[in-house]
Amino acid sequence: MGRDLINGIPAHVLFVHAVVVLVPLTALALILCAGLPSVMRRFGLALPALALVSLISVPLTTNAGEWLERHVNRSALVRQHTELGDELLPWAIGLFLVTMGVWWSYRRTDRQTADAGSTGAVATPLRIAAATLSLIVGLGAGVQVYRIGDSGAKAAWQNGYSATANPGRR
Repeated sequence: MGRDLINGIPAHVLFVHAVVVLVPLTALALILCAGLPSVMRRFGLALPALALVSLISVPLTTNAGEWLERHVNRSALVRQHTELGDELLPWAIGLFLVTMGVWWSYRRTDRQTADAGSTGAVATPLRIAAATLSLIVGLGAGVQVYRIGDSGAKAAWQNGYSATANPGRR
């Protein structure tokens, strides 16, 4: 078992499942936490932890994908998938940074509000900005994951199946 093969299966094929689940899940959690303080209070430190695991999964999957790319037939679809995959890391970094910013700002704002007993007049513009930025980065990351997955499925399955069932099988 190595970083490139796991039980004889290319690691990319397995690692990709982490990215496909974690990045959109992190994006959704970020958007909810940025928009709803009650959700942020419940998530707490789990939000940046989730974003960190998502971030780590991206280069692991990309590196395993580069190994796999050298072991499959070259095609325009494989090249497109590889290029799209390389574009996910900046989105994952952005997702992590915005998540850290949202977590830190909510933590700071909640402390100041509790200490001062104020209603948090400064917190409202900050939360609107955080929610807007979270929506942009979250949607961008989610769309990029979709684009990569779609191109990967096309690269893997093009001409790899028949639209009609094999008459000898039930």
